[in-house]
Amino acid sequence: SKKKGLSFEEKRARMMEIFFETKDVFQLKDIEKIAPKEKGITSMSVKEILQSLVDDGMVDTDRIGTSNYFWAFPSKALHARKRKLEELESQLAESSQKKEALQKSIEKSKIGREDTAERAALIEELAALRQKKEQLKAEVDKYRECDPDVVEEMRQTNKVAKEAANRWTDNIFSIKSWAKRKFGFEESRIDKSFGIPEDFDYID
Repeated sequence: SKKKGLSFEEKRARMMEIFFETKDVFQLKDIEKIAPKEKGITSMSVKEILQSLVDDGMVDTDRIGTSNYFWAFPSKALHARKRKLEELESQLAESSQKKEALQKSIEKSKIGREDTAERAALIEELAALRQKKEQLKAEVDKYRECDPDVVEEMRQTNKVAKEAANRWTDNIFSIKSWAKRKFGFEESRIDKSFGIPEDFDYID
């Protein structure tokens, strides 16, 4: 059967072994040679794995001249794990407090909501009132056109639309006049060519 490849975390753990076992300082090219041969980490993934360890503060790095050097010592890793453990324990304690507070809030909110005949009657009355509200709203909407504010708004909208229509009418008459002067076209020919009705005129 085909051998299963290493997981990302397994590769990280094996790369840390390189540093811990040798207690040496390496360049990337050194690790790219060692990791595949001794730890079974593919050379293509070495750079990504190493960068993830640097990002997590598990491997130190520094640039000297034109080269980058990498190292990690067990003592630092131990402190890093302790810090991580403390951080996780703190998060767990905070989550537990939040859970407890939510639980208390849920229990408190249940008070007064017990299933009783009185509560059932109030819920039924509330539903009826909501339905009545919707009916009244629909009734009000039906007579909305009689609302003075709505009527005024419609009047203003109509005024703007009328002014716009007459502006375009004016433009069309100007173009027709220009075409007659420029090309000597008859008005009836212009109207027919552009689909302008015979009774086309301004809106009063």
